[in-house]
Amino acid sequence: MHFNSVEELASRVRGAALPLDTPDDLDPLIHAVGDARYLLLGEASHGTHEFYTWRAEITKRLILEKQCSFIAVEGDWPDCYRLNRYVKGLAESGDSAEQVLRTFDRWPTWMWANREVAALAEWLRAHNEALPADDRVGFYGLDVYSLWDSMTAVVEYLETVDPALAGSAKAAYLCFEPYGEDAQAYARATVLVPTSCEEEAVAVLRALQDREPEYGRDGREAYYNAEQNALIARGAEEYYRAMVRGGAMSWNVRDRHMVETLERLMSHHGEKSKAIVWEHNTHIGDARYTDMAGAGMVNVGQLLREKHAQDAEVFLVGFGTYSGTVLAASEWGAPMQKMRMPDARAHSLKELLHRAGQTSTADARRRSANMMLLFDGGPDGGIAGLDDPIHHRAIGVVYDPRAERRGNYVPSRVPQRYDAFLFVHTTRALDALHMPASNAADMPETYPSGK
Repeated sequence: MHFNSVEELASRVRGAALPLDTPDDLDPLIHAVGDARYLLLGEASHGTHEFYTWRAEITKRLILEKQCSFIAVEGDWPDCYRLNRYVKGLAESGDSAEQVLRTFDRWPTWMWANREVAALAEWLRAHNEALPADDRVGFYGLDVYSLWDSMTAVVEYLETVDPALAGSAKAAYLCFEPYGEDAQAYARATVLVPTSCEEEAVAVLRALQDREPEYGRDGREAYYNAEQNALIARGAEEYYRAMVRGGAMSWNVRDRHMVETLERLMSHHGEKSKAIVWEHNTHIGDARYTDMAGAGMVNVGQLLREKHAQDAEVFLVGFGTYSGTVLAASEWGAPMQKMRMPDARAHSLKELLHRAGQTSTADARRRSANMMLLFDGGPDGGIAGLDDPIHHRAIGVVYDPRAERRGNYVPSRVPQRYDAFLFVHTTRALDALHMPASNAADMPETYPSGK
């Protein structure tokens, strides 16, 4: 893309952009959502304060104005279910959201154990207090990683309703014991020896489901939680076997599992239910309009759009930033760090939006460099020239700012990948609850309650 064409496109984007400075600026977005039932809110990193706080503002309005039934996130079911109990005000569910979130101990803890999520959880608990138990808005995890925690939850549930079956489940799950709660070790073992614990995980799930009429009478929610954990144990076993073999298979297993979990939640909450989903852009933004498609990968946004193509029930919102700081780690399992992101690289989406935000002081309509784009459903989203692929930054839990210009960018047809896009020009790192002392001095002393 030549310099002049970049400037021309930036000018068109500037003309289409809406301000994004206060929660009231979200009015056009809330209107555009219409009657959609699957409202997916992305993020360009797992460690950015503004992505969480803007999603929280959108979430509150979707709950209040669109009567959304629950929030589902890219997190572990057992951990998130504890927060679900807290926000619904259930007995012995904790004294505060921060107390509950501090029990989230699987790396990367900062994704959900942070003060931004704690603030939303406290708002949600207060909102739920005035509602009947069946109408309270919940908080659930969609992910597949919690193999051992989920097996433990299944056995603990069965011990309360069927000690004999609990013993059988324990015996079946012993298949995993030699691996010492090390999923990677289990995955490697299935490559070296043509065996697995798949049959054992499936057997426990089937036994539990066979007794659903009996168990469900005594506690529908408790049974539902146990069944979901049994499904996760089966799905996680499949995921870790696929992961060690490489390629797109493990990614697809994980995203299909998240969609299955989301659809179960929708059924559980009734035919009029509506879901708010928080996940990374790489899960939210339709994979068909990125280079992921060429690698044989699908994602949550794509799968939901394909399933509900005739219903206009899916609304996808992407997020991005130009510069600032982020929480991430230098390698898998390493301590979190507050890192400074380089400015978005030339000819990328974020650099284009940076240019679009550079307006003269005479332009009173624009109050800051933050902006929101609403796309009209056409290939260019109503902005001529935006239908070409453009590099779109994506930062995961593992990040090396020095290597960013060689990676971290996903070629995307943005107006087709999303229905809307929110751009916050300069952002800062999350306020994590488990921040190491060496990083704590860099973090804010207090968390602002609103925007």
